[in-house]
Amino acid sequence: MDFRSLQLFTHLASSLHFGHTAQAMYVSASTLSRSIQRLEEECGTTLFVRDNRKVALTHAGHKLLAFSQQVLGEWQSLRSELQHDSVTLQGELSLFCSVTASQSHLPGLLQRFRLQHPGVDIRLLTGDPARAIDSVKQQQCDVSIAIHTPDFPPDLSFTALDNVPLVLIAPRDWRLTQLEHIDWRRHQLIMPEHGPTRRSVYHWFAEQGIRPDVYASVGGNEAIVSMVAFGCGVGFVPKVVVEHSTMAGQVSQINVADIAPYALGLCCLHSRRHEPLINALLQLELN
Repeated sequence: MDFRSLQLFTHLASSLHFGHTAQAMYVSASTLSRSIQRLEEECGTTLFVRDNRKVALTHAGHKLLAFSQQVLGEWQSLRSELQHDSVTLQGELSLFCSVTASQSHLPGLLQRFRLQHPGVDIRLLTGDPARAIDSVKQQQCDVSIAIHTPDFPPDLSFTALDNVPLVLIAPRDWRLTQLEHIDWRRHQLIMPEHGPTRRSVYHWFAEQGIRPDVYASVGGNEAIVSMVAFGCGVGFVPKVVVEHSTMAGQVSQINVADIAPYALGLCCLHSRRHEPLINALLQLELN
């Protein structure tokens, strides 16, 4: 007894017409008859009552039909699972992002990715967001969560995730809540050593005609929050950094309407954009 024989039997049990079943299942009438005869020999009983006018299932035929439908149904389910497993993505995907992004944007992204591709292992690298682009270019990671800038490298692909506003923060004890409260001749500025925040802040000061008194340049937005919280000065940082900082309660946020937000997104090499694992991650945001 094989699956093909059961398929022929099941169709004939439904059509009750040898000619119709032979045509639908692409076999000759003689091949169909021999298949049914072999089944009857294997079962040791008659499965169909047939004469010149009609074909009907016997009691044994009804029992075999119930068995055949169950077996064929389970076989089809197994085939579907095996085919799905054969195309399921497997492997490791390395992803670089800042500590803040690993708390703010990464959890939701990875949750959706893992639901769709449970066979892919994620290797997470964290560090200064200013390293995000170089980490991709030097192939230290497959994908990074990076900030799009005017000089974004043309050999990199960028898929947007979110727009992240910059805010001015001040020590809460200073009770500064409006931009007009800032005296740039008296209130010193904490600047990042490098990266897109530094570029945006200097551009904003140039547009305002302000020459700030820079108290210190530090590495990373989180360090700016810490120094401001300790009363060393004021500073511009992405709003999401403040929201996820343990020192958020020690600083005041001041909205600055005319400073451009960040475009945050997934970054990879153009040449690797359509690799299966990378493409699967990017498709989460494109769909």
